[in-house]
Amino acid sequence: MMLKGLGGLSGLGDMAKMMKTAQEMQAKLADMQGDLARIVVIGESGGGLVKARATAKGELTGLEIDPSIFVASEKEVVEDLILAAIKDAQARAAARSQAEMGKMAEGLGLPPDFKLPF
Repeated sequence: MMLKGLGGLSGLGDMAKMMKTAQEMQAKLADMQGDLARIVVIGESGGGLVKARATAKGELTGLEIDPSIFVASEKEVVEDLILAAIKDAQARAAARSQAEMGKMAEGLGLPPDFKLPF
């Protein structure tokens, strides 16, 4: 009789299940962060004259610049090409990150457009 009066004890099992699921999701998110740090994307501009390497987390890790574009009179063009390559790498990183997050959300049974907390 006393347990009936508390009414909510049957919900404790559901709460424990939710907590376990949340912990599993947190562990998968941590793994995903590590994976995104290891995935490399390459952005480019000028038909490949400038390439920027970045992780899928968006961290720029390198630039490759064809020496043929180093002409003093073309300084502004070179700077624009470098910026364009970096922006391309960042866009590719964001797209790859979103794709990886979508795969993880799907694996957890969440809707594909579910926004994970980063």
